[in-house]
Amino acid sequence: MPDHILLVEDDPRLAEMLTEYLSQAAFRVTHASNGRAALEHITAGDVDAVILDLMLPDMDGLDVCRQLRAVSDIPVLMLTARGDAIDRIIGLEIGADDYLPKPFEPRELLARVRAILRRRVEHRHQPDNTPQRAAEFLRFGRLEIDPAAHAARLDGVPCELTAYQFDLLLVLARHAGRVLSRDSLMELLKGEAMEAFDRSIDVHMSRIRAAVEDDPKKPRRIITVRGAGYLFAKVQD
Repeated sequence: MPDHILLVEDDPRLAEMLTEYLSQAAFRVTHASNGRAALEHITAGDVDAVILDLMLPDMDGLDVCRQLRAVSDIPVLMLTARGDAIDRIIGLEIGADDYLPKPFEPRELLARVRAILRRRVEHRHQPDNTPQRAAEFLRFGRLEIDPAAHAARLDGVPCELTAYQFDLLLVLARHAGRVLSRDSLMELLKGEAMEAFDRSIDVHMSRIRAAVEDDPKKPRRIITVRGAGYLFAKVQD
């Protein structure tokens, strides 16, 4: 069965164009013109990814994203106006997986949708009981990173991270003690360079710090090396 995309967009012309384009790319598309209808579809289940416009007639798209994240971890691609940088940052911090500023090329939208769906499928089908996966369990003092469960815990408490943020944390942890540039991180994350291009990786790093650091403003685990990249420190607290 084709992947089911929920398109949350109040512009009828844009919604019709995107529905036709995504349908031609073998997706099943449901259109919701407002936030309440979107949340009803999500609650009912059977949605594989959400394309979410932030400008909706009945409620803020950020509120939709918050409520969605309270009940589901399905991938979310936000659509934002070009000048709304603060909305993009907040959206990523509250759990969106990616964003795309308007106006955009439909081909880029399609590429980003496929990328967030591909990551979800890869995570869902990771083997979790093999000796190799068990050996990959990482522990740095109070921080535990479990690739098999796709989960990180600090003092035994689960860290709230999106799939992409967990992948970034895992790559850093597997290369603990080494400085990784943005390009290196993207290559290790299978080359999805769109994230590096728009620098949203910096926002994701801030969200990871909020989840794994005692004081995100004075990080001890994920260090920014100015002009070089990021370093995961082997903290054993």
